[in-house]
Amino acid sequence: MNSRQEAERRGHRAETIALWYLRLKGYRLLSRRFKCHAGEVDLVMRKGGTTAFIEVKSRRTVDDAVISVTPHQAKRISAAAATWMARDAIAARSHCRFDIVAVSSNHWPTHIENAFYGDR
Repeated sequence: MNSRQEAERRGHRAETIALWYLRLKGYRLLSRRFKCHAGEVDLVMRKGGTTAFIEVKSRRTVDDAVISVTPHQAKRISAAAATWMARDAIAARSHCRFDIVAVSSNHWPTHIENAFYGDR
């Protein structure tokens, strides 16, 4: 297996871990790997009146996970979120935010709410 395939496999595994962790916290999955022309969001989830656009990062530390979301990547996530909101009336009229879930071995996932802003 080449390094690209291995990284993709780790990413899918981290998304699954993050998904189940957030479900335990009361979030409901709306979409996994939502893609559009503008970008991609790993997980779109809702809890109460809040829609969360979640980027999942598998890194050694939480700080490494947060730093790994570049301004360019944040813009692409924000653009994809705007497309989602144009299609989802509930999200369009409710509170939305951008979160990061850091997944690392030997630790519970760390959920960082409002990890970055969706300014484009």
